[in-house]
Formats: sequence, structure tokens, C-alpha cells
Amino acid sequence: MDASTAGIVAIAGCAVAAAALVAALIAVLALRRLRADQRVVLGGGAPEDLVAHASRLDQEFRGLHAYVGDVAARLDGRLATAEERLDGAIAYRGLVRFDAYNEMSGRQSCSIALLDARRSGIVLSSIHHRDQARLYVKHLVGGTPELELSPEEAEAVRVALAGEPPPEPPPLP
Repeated sequence: MDASTAGIVAIAGCAVAAAALVAALIAVLALRRLRADQRVVLGGGAPEDLVAHASRLDQEFRGLHAYVGDVAARLDGRLATAEERLDGAIAYRGLVRFDAYNEMSGRQSCSIALLDARRSGIVLSSIHHRDQARLYVKHLVGGTPELELSPEEAEAVRVALAGEPPPEPPPLP
């Protein structure tokens, strides 16, 4: 080997070239790993850079947010309609059985209160006798009857609003 300047420069150039080749191989391997990771993040579609992908995700998220907002508004409207309808449904009911004529008829007469959430509704009373039965209906608005209630009808309304069963009558002798 020649110890001349040209030989030393050639050896130094080969060493620098070998180091550059090793650095280039490391960079290629790192780039392959980065692209593989990018394909995992971006999906298998057309290649795009991360900024374009983030921009597309932001647009899609805004669209999804607007859609969810529209659905929530529609559901709020439907829920309000359902709540209004439920307020008119029977929410309170009460039943009181009694012996209208103090006979041995076995408490076949009864009063039933059917009220909505606004405490409006009807009270049905069925008075049974041995040879006949009569049915009476009274209307309540806001918990106030339009006609005076009998004690049994008032008890049916009280039981309905209290949500408790009527008291047991004493046994027949």
C-alpha cells in the first residue's frame, strides 16, 4: 500500500462511503417501518400524508357531530311528545269494594278511580243489589270532582292518589 496522500484520501473516502452506506441502510429500514406504521394508522387506502389524513378525520368528525346533534334534537322532540301523551294516560288507580245495602251480598259493589298525572279522570261506581245493578260515572278535573263524591268514591280517589291498597273491611258476622 502506498502511503501517499492519494492513498490516504482513497482509504478515507472508502471509509466515509461505507459509513454513508450503513447510514443509508438504517434510514431505509427506518423509513420502511415508518411507512408500515403509517399504513396501520391511515388504513390500506391511497397513500396520503398525516396532515391530509388529520384534515379528513376532522371533516368526518364534524359531519358526525352534526349528525348526532340532529338525531339528538329529533329524539328530544319525540321524547317531549311521548311525555305529553303519558301525562294523559292512567297514572293512578284505586279500587274500593263495599256492601251498598248492608246485606249479605258479599261486597259486590265497588268504586274505581282512574286518574292521569294531572289528577284528572273518572270515578266509576257500580252498585249491585240482588235483582239489579247500577253504574255511576263522575268526572274529576285536577283532583276536583264535578259532582259530589260518595264516601266510597272519595276513598277510591284517596287510594288511587296514595298508591296504597284500600283498608280491609271487618269480616262479616
